[in-house]
Formats: sequence, C-alpha cells, structure tokens
Amino acid sequence: MADSGGAVIRLEQSLADYLQLRRSLGHQLEDAGRLLPGFVAFLHDRGLSTVTVAAAMEWATLSAADPRSTVGPRRMIAVRGFARYLAGVDPATEVPPLGLLPQPARWRAPFVFSPADINLIMNRVGDFSPPLRSATYVTLIGLLAATGLRIGEAIKLDRADIDWSAGLLLIRESKFGKSRPVPVTDTTLQALSDYARLRDQLQRRVRQPSFFTSRTRRRLCYPAVSEAFRNVIDDSGIGADAPRRPRLHDLRHTFAVRTLLGWYRSGEDVQAKIPALSTYLGHREPGSTYWYLSAVPELLACAAARQGSSAAVTS
Repeated sequence: MADSGGAVIRLEQSLADYLQLRRSLGHQLEDAGRLLPGFVAFLHDRGLSTVTVAAAMEWATLSAADPRSTVGPRRMIAVRGFARYLAGVDPATEVPPLGLLPQPARWRAPFVFSPADINLIMNRVGDFSPPLRSATYVTLIGLLAATGLRIGEAIKLDRADIDWSAGLLLIRESKFGKSRPVPVTDTTLQALSDYARLRDQLQRRVRQPSFFTSRTRRRLCYPAVSEAFRNVIDDSGIGADAPRRPRLHDLRHTFAVRTLLGWYRSGEDVQAKIPALSTYLGHREPGSTYWYLSAVPELLACAAARQGSSAAVTS
C-alpha cells in the first residue's frame, strides 16, 4: 500500500490549490469548500491516493436515504470538478462521467402566503422571548416579506449596509457573486430603524458588525432561523394541507407573486417591468422571474387573460 499519510497530505494540498484557483477566478464554491475536505478524508480512510470513480460513487451515496435528496448529486458535482483539476497533475485520477448520479428534479410549486398567514407568523414570533429575540424575528420576517430578499442576504446585512438617507440596502456578493442596492419603503426603513434603536439599547457591546443579532451578540445563523420558522409554521398550522410545508424561501416567492399580480390587476405592462423585478430580486436573468408565470396558477390565468385580450384587440 502507498504511503497513505503522504498521500493525504498531497491530496489536501491539491484541494487547497484547487479551491484557491477557482476562487481567484470568481467562483464561490460554497458546496465544494464545505464538502471536499470530507471526501479527501474518505479517500484517506480507504487508503486511496487519488480519486477513483468507485470511491466517488461510494462517498456520494453514503447518505442516500431519500431518493429526492440533492446531497448525492451535489457531492458528485464537487468531486467531478476536483477530479478534473487533479487529472492535470496525477494521470491516475479517474474523473466521474456526467450523468453517473443525476440531479433529481428540483422544481417545486411555491407556497404563497396570504396576508393573514404573514400576520399570524408575525404575531407568533412577536411572542418570542426575550424582547430582543422577538424584535429580531419580527423585523427579519417583516423584511423578507416586504422585500423578497433571500434569507442569506438578510442575515448577512451589516450595520453599514443600510443607507438611511437614501432608503437603500446594500446586498453584498449575493448568490451569484453580485452586489446590488435594494430600495425599501419608508415603512420598512422605519421598522429597521426602530429595531436598530432597541438592539443598541439592549446590546451595548458589539461583537460583530451584523445588523440582525442573536442573544449572544453574534450574527444570526441560518439553521437557527430556519428551525424557529419551522416551529412557528407547524404550531400555527399554516400550509397544513399543502403538499410540502412552507419554507422561509416561500416568503420571497410570495413577494414576487404578489408584485406580479399587483401589476396585472392594475393594468401595468408586466412584460416590460419583469426585467426590473429580476434585477431587484437578484436573479441572474429575467427567465428566473418569468418562471413564476407558469408556476402559480393565478398568475398563469392573468397572463393568459392578458394575452387573450391583446389578441382580441389586434384581430
């Protein structure tokens, strides 16, 4: 058997070089940076000095309990990228072929919260204790509902990212590595200001520059927020009859759907305004925003009716 200790050191260094190179080219590599160290450790445990297709397949399917899970395919995507790089320095490397572990269909119909649903959620998080935790969640949920921000964008906000005079939030290096300004209404800005004032009264010593803070004066983390939201949804019964229970991300879907419905109902030129909504939401391309027109029956009906009336006028 080869010197496994030396092999794992070489693999660890190769992984570090690979991640550094890709990041220098502008890639975020969140999945790869989180997953691949585990794969290198897996190879070490198996006494392997390089990537093989069999090892990649075994590691990718270790936790394949749910066939709808994306964990395995995401692991395989990460391994394939690393293996392609590694093959340039180690001819013994085997690159897993495309399609070996296909990605399951990720489309799911969005859950659209009603105004009553959102009011109920706000009331439930308003009952959290202590007072700062309650204020944090009320303001955070309200911001997500009012702006359609991704949850990751909201909890990543720093104090300096709010331009109080211009009413703008600066969203830094979001999902696709782009930053963008997000204008907010006066009502939303006032809610953020009220929260900031209370936060500073109750937490005089600052540990991190984050706008939303936990009880330990640190930035909120997604798992904690997601769990709190799930508990509220389950306890309140919202979406109990839905095929899948509502998620935090559905607040973003709800904002997009309500915006489009509002435009249709007020007679706006929706096709002309969708690019602006796409930019506001931080979509990579307008096609991601057009998705809502077919994903939500009410929107599809509005679009069909608009198209039908336009055809009648031109005929």
